[in-house]
Amino acid sequence: MAIQMVKQPVSVNGVVRWKDVGLANQAQSEQKERKMVVLRHEIGDVLRDVRQRQGRTLREVSHSARVSLGYLSEVERGQKEASSELLSSICTALDVPLSHMLREVSDRVAVAEGVAVPDTVPQEFSQRYGRDLDLTDDFPQGMLSGAR
Repeated sequence: MAIQMVKQPVSVNGVVRWKDVGLANQAQSEQKERKMVVLRHEIGDVLRDVRQRQGRTLREVSHSARVSLGYLSEVERGQKEASSELLSSICTALDVPLSHMLREVSDRVAVAEGVAVPDTVPQEFSQRYGRDLDLTDDFPQGMLSGAR
């Protein structure tokens, strides 16, 4: 097995030079490590983003969802794994369908993994169901346009 160095472009006074930065195998393992996503963190980030876009406080949402303020805070910070029942209750309190929240989480996980997220419906899917589908009409205003 040959040892292969990885080179990275480095600009010095406007001149680009290539610098050895490590072993190819090491770079690949580091890249794999960076792709690990903790689902509870992504769920918490999406819930917090939705709540903040609505201009609502943790107290308001926790009261509507019938969840303690501290627990909701821990869910938003990714410190607690929320059950499906709890997520459903929080989404209801935020007036966002659970499926839309999970789709946003899925998109964020795909981006973190470096997977391309298509912004259109695949042609095979629309042909199979016989019409063009515009799924963006189903999302609440601003659900998909949040900060990433």
